[in-house]
Amino acid sequence: MKPDLHIQKLAERIQELKKERKAVILAHNYQMPEVQDIADYRGDSLELSRMAAKSDAKVIVFCGVYFMAETASILSPDKTVLMPDKSAGCPLANMITAEDLRELKRRHPKAVVVGYVNTSAEVKAEIDICCTSSNAVNVVLSLKDAEEIIFVPDKYLADFASKRTGRRLIAWDGYCPTHVKILPEDIVRSIRLHPHAKVIAHPECTSEVVALADETLSTGKTCDYVRKSDTKEFIIATEVGLVYRLQKDNPGKKFYPASELAVCPNMKRTNLEKVLWSLEEMKDEVRVSDEIRRKAKKAIDAMLAL
Repeated sequence: MKPDLHIQKLAERIQELKKERKAVILAHNYQMPEVQDIADYRGDSLELSRMAAKSDAKVIVFCGVYFMAETASILSPDKTVLMPDKSAGCPLANMITAEDLRELKRRHPKAVVVGYVNTSAEVKAEIDICCTSSNAVNVVLSLKDAEEIIFVPDKYLADFASKRTGRRLIAWDGYCPTHVKILPEDIVRSIRLHPHAKVIAHPECTSEVVALADETLSTGKTCDYVRKSDTKEFIIATEVGLVYRLQKDNPGKKFYPASELAVCPNMKRTNLEKVLWSLEEMKDEVRVSDEIRRKAKKAIDAMLAL
């Protein structure tokens, strides 16, 4: 069977099963093209979880990494959350544990804890307020009365928020291994090759890369910015999967990945066969315990209240 015919057959069977199971398929912006194409919704992690919570689906198939499926479970405890590949983890999220954070809190008892959504449910249960890459600055600005602010786990997002707000943050020494592969030299080379292109960097990039960018935006904000912009060419400094979505949604514009090395192997674990198997076998389910869920949801709700 030809590859495109094989993909078509898989997609047709997935659609049939999706209706039978009353399921919704979510795909993060970094997923493989064929997975993005089969999804009902594409977006960033929190955006997708909120879409799932609003839908009347009974089953959520989350094509992303583990903490994202946990977040969907936190926001939709009455729904079955499935991961096509449960081993797809997030190295950044795994760089801090709940015990790590409890120890940091003991050293700074008066600090307010801001936690990036890229954390496990157990870590979310220990923080005061969540943030995303798009609202981290506003979350920090909202804490004007805080004596100290702990920011976990991404030191580069913390640096970005600190510079934009003028607040000194107690940052955890975590980072995204994919985004740190994008080097300042990559941006300089890309600009030489495409002198009329605007550079958009994700705030998980190093501060040196962010300093060379025209805009520093989350994946969701990047999609909005590109759609509204009169610019026709863009250099995209984030995981390469976003370029597929941008090109598909904006066929009249050109997009160049800042580095072809910026590939998240965990995001690429999911394929159509695994999506099909998850719906056929109704596994693997991701469920957060009620105790952790209640605590973690408080931190998410505090952010949404802003």
